[in-house]
Amino acid sequence: MRTSASRWPHEPVLVDAVVAALQPASGGRFLDGTVGSGGHAAAILERTSPDGRLLGLDVDPHALGVAGERLGPFGERAVLVRANFATCDEVAHAHDFLGCDGVLLDLGLSSLQLADDARGFSFRSEGPLDMRADPDLAVTAADIMQRTDERELARIFADYGEEPEARRIAAAIARRRVSRPFATAAELGRFVAGVKQHRSRAIDPATRVFQALRIAVNHELENLEQGLAAAMRTLRPGGRLAVISFHSLEDRVVKTFLTRESRDCICPPHLPTCVCGHRAGLRLVTRRPVHPDAAEVERNPRARSAVLRVAEKIAS
Repeated sequence: MRTSASRWPHEPVLVDAVVAALQPASGGRFLDGTVGSGGHAAAILERTSPDGRLLGLDVDPHALGVAGERLGPFGERAVLVRANFATCDEVAHAHDFLGCDGVLLDLGLSSLQLADDARGFSFRSEGPLDMRADPDLAVTAADIMQRTDERELARIFADYGEEPEARRIAAAIARRRVSRPFATAAELGRFVAGVKQHRSRAIDPATRVFQALRIAVNHELENLEQGLAAAMRTLRPGGRLAVISFHSLEDRVVKTFLTRESRDCICPPHLPTCVCGHRAGLRLVTRRPVHPDAAEVERNPRARSAVLRVAEKIAS
């Protein structure tokens, strides 16, 4: 069974590399922790025919609706649940998916979310400054912009956006919001572009600030750390974890986790003997990250910053 890619809002990134890494086969059980519009999930289900199953998670109800339509032809082989991948082991247990053959985490922002002006993810959006992937979250980007003190705002921009002019931007925002809050995402984007002294030709001046706000609103790095550990618990020995990240902060968390969990000892190097008792639970499959080739980037510009890392669970 093949699903037509042209019917759906975006092409999944590194789909061939993901399929090669996870090695889906008939009867396999897989978990997609960030199912989005279902592109990777469909590719996995096609290759696990006739009886393989997939559990797809997402916090975004709109994404789940799109994924449900896309994966409809697979019937009961596709199980979709609104949940955060940070608790994917608990969700897997509840739906009899523990001992999976593979887990996929495709991090970052989906094309569905970027294209929706009402979500405020894009610095070109005239919609409200929201940025919540999960609409049930209490705090929006507008709340952070209006209520967070200048020092903490600068820290968010520096730590989560790696923005070199974080202090300057935070100070300008603090002055401006006294008289008038930011009403739309595009308004904030234009303001940041006007404040910055140094501009890259490669990215919009507001890119790093918007990345930082999105990470802060959705607790992305905390969820990633929890989700990696939960994914490891979800796998059977020999099962594989594949993670696609789109910026250096995410990739650093992934690399650190996979490296640590592939070592028997994680003691500080100055200690003469091991005292941690840690034992490796993973084997690195990709010693170096996998990047999309030039043809994929030309066909799908969103793929240009994608990085795939893969590890295999070993028996404890």
